[in-house]
Amino acid sequence: MAQIKITLVNSPIGRIPAQRKTVVALGLGKLGSSVVKEDTAAMRGMANSISHLVKVEEI
Repeated sequence: MAQIKITLVNSPIGRIPAQRKTVVALGLGKLGSSVVKEDTAAMRGMANSISHLVKVEEI
């Protein structure tokens, strides 16, 4: 199955709690940190909900 790389490019400080929790649930910590996840509808939805904070690349 395809994979996506999600990179945190903006800080979640000052964002609503749901967005901060989504960043943590994806496994992102510091700025510039990246995770590789399976390309599922759930992962795409989480990335889309914080699209202003992350960069998504297909691998």
